[in-house]
Amino acid sequence: MAGAAPPGPFRPGFWRSPIRGPWLTAVLGLALLFGVTVLFVTGLLSYAAYNPGLGALNDKTPGKGLLGFYLFTWPTHPYWLYRLTQGVHVTLGVVIVPVLLAKLWSVVPKLFTWPPARSPAHALERLSLILLVGGVLFELATGVLNIQLDYIFPGSFYTLHFYGAWVFMAAFAAHVVLRLGRMWRAVRSRSLRSVLGTDTAHTEPEPADPYGLVAAAPAPATVSRRGALGLVGAGSLALLVMTAGQSIGGSLRRTALLAPHNRDPAPGPNGFQINKSAGAVGIRASDIGPAWRLQIRGTRQLSFTRAQLLAMDQHTAHLPIACVEGWSTDDQGWSGLRLRDLAALAGEPHATSVLVESVQRRGAFRRVLLAGNQIHDPLSLLALHVNGAPLSTDHGYPARVIVPANPGVNNTKWVRSLTFRT
Repeated sequence: MAGAAPPGPFRPGFWRSPIRGPWLTAVLGLALLFGVTVLFVTGLLSYAAYNPGLGALNDKTPGKGLLGFYLFTWPTHPYWLYRLTQGVHVTLGVVIVPVLLAKLWSVVPKLFTWPPARSPAHALERLSLILLVGGVLFELATGVLNIQLDYIFPGSFYTLHFYGAWVFMAAFAAHVVLRLGRMWRAVRSRSLRSVLGTDTAHTEPEPADPYGLVAAAPAPATVSRRGALGLVGAGSLALLVMTAGQSIGGSLRRTALLAPHNRDPAPGPNGFQINKSAGAVGIRASDIGPAWRLQIRGTRQLSFTRAQLLAMDQHTAHLPIACVEGWSTDDQGWSGLRLRDLAALAGEPHATSVLVESVQRRGAFRRVLLAGNQIHDPLSLLALHVNGAPLSTDHGYPARVIVPANPGVNNTKWVRSLTFRT
């Protein structure tokens, strides 16, 4: 018959699960509403932490325009701030995957509506769903690949993830505005207590709904709604256990099976996580050997050997390293020279920024700018030792920057020069 739905998933009778319906979809949607909002806010904070307002070196999305309206100078206190915000962002992004998949399962019949577009308004609604579903899958895929250092996508992760987040959130916000009332009525249509008290044998379909979520010809239940929620919760809990330890640290670090950054590093003062080794970024022995000099520039230009730096007053700071991939170290005992003292030596005691350059030859963060508040914080150091021992090669020997609450990649290793500016 002309206009009849093709066979398969486009036929109303194809989808027969009796637990699909407005209530289950709304409960999962409510969880996503909270989770996605937290992910978006922590993602914006992650971008702000790089201080993109300082210049092109720090700004990976120079064409953002009004999308950078909220940016501010990233604070240095509390010193664990970036460890918290990025740990929450990455951990929650992984933990939310089972909820997202369950939500997509609950509404999958709507993706096969026939005819695909009944009117211009219906076509626009369908297009918004493509942006919504495609956007969240894109964000999760790029995020998970970044955690695992699998950069198989074209272009910069920062650019793709940033713009992808705004596209998805625009579609998500529109979806929430249009569906919030419906979702709230569906959640209140039955009590959670009654759902949790109903086993599979007594699970019945919801009343027919005008939105096409309830099966037209439901099959007998093979799982209850509480079983489905329990399965989703167990999946999220398992992912939490296998992810959160990389940010929390301590004994939980051993459970972080999804963390790729040497969960069990070698013992000793330098026995903690790294992002990239010296060999991975092309550091040669001659780059950091006896000929190495630290160049300090401002109104005065100075050059120091490592021995000369060690002869100056040394200061100590206990700080973690926290990276965009969500992993972080426990607090480490760094010692070296305060950046504000080096600024004074360069004749720039009131410096508002410093250009930090590394001897590494490749990598997006071999040059970075630090803000004035980062320079003048007493815990900001050009570190020469960690935990009482000289820095190892992989941890930045002969000198590295360590700044409280700073993203790990901006704590430049193998530093060759500091250029202070006012």
